[in-house]
Amino acid sequence: MLTSELLDFIRKGKKFLIAGHKEPDGDCIGSQLALASVLRRMGKEVIACSPGPFKRYEIKQFEHLFISVPDQNTRAGARLIVLDCSAPDRTGDLEPYLEGLPFAVIDHHEAGLFAKSGSFDGKLFYVDGKAPSTTFLVLKLIQALGMEPDREEAEYLFLGLCTDTGFFRHVDADGAKTFEAAAELIRAGASPKKSFAAMYGGKTLDSRRLLGRILLRAEALFGGKLMLSTEEYDETSLLGLESRDSDSLYQLLQSVSGVEAIALIRQETPEKCTVGLRSRDLVDVGSIAASFGGGGHKNAAGCSINGTIAEIKPKITAAFEKVF
Repeated sequence: MLTSELLDFIRKGKKFLIAGHKEPDGDCIGSQLALASVLRRMGKEVIACSPGPFKRYEIKQFEHLFISVPDQNTRAGARLIVLDCSAPDRTGDLEPYLEGLPFAVIDHHEAGLFAKSGSFDGKLFYVDGKAPSTTFLVLKLIQALGMEPDREEAEYLFLGLCTDTGFFRHVDADGAKTFEAAAELIRAGASPKKSFAAMYGGKTLDSRRLLGRILLRAEALFGGKLMLSTEEYDETSLLGLESRDSDSLYQLLQSVSGVEAIALIRQETPEKCTVGLRSRDLVDVGSIAASFGGGGHKNAAGCSINGTIAEIKPKITAAFEKVF
């Protein structure tokens, strides 16, 4: 829940570091930029930090607004707010530079060491696993501070809301609050048309070719309930990180009749893979990701695993075999 202690933490602070997780998405970046802007309007000094990389087309334009590592002068006298991040190690290379600062966490992920609401050992947590996005929580925080988002802040918040709801594709029958927040942000100046173009436009021809390669390798397992595919290391080298378009890939595979879950294994380096997991309703992929040291939501999660695709693929398959 949103506590008075968190509001006091913000009101009394004069300088803030705003940090997010590695490999940020629109929800992470949108919540960071919106909160940073509001704090500056309150007269605070604010430094936004991100470990990157900024792989996604829709957030690439904001990369110059962040620093990657805060030095001692930047840290001096600062309070820290961690956004869209459920565990310290999710901040990647930022983690050692954030230690020792008084901090608060705002997140909609239940998993991880930050998964609690209220105050604990002087640390403040505003965590709600039922919220559609972290930007949704930031909107509620802004309003609790007696303010309303301006047009630019509304655009940041709307981008994050659209990112984590798949442009509202994942909103279920209990999602009225999501659309109520969307209406508030549109009234404040956010443009659904602009956000949609940012999220789904600007793709390269190489990105379409990479989608084709991954789709050709897709396997239907457990009677078609699981779709599993891979992205090879040399494809990243050949086509580049900017060619990745996970959201479109998941949409295409989820549209196949009978599919309940999707697993995408990417060979990020010769020694390590990342695994992206998605599900419809029946499978809790967040629990599967957590079993490999990752995390996320019931319907969207991921993890990093040391090894090659050939080594990791049977492990992921075995994890889903327990479910199916």
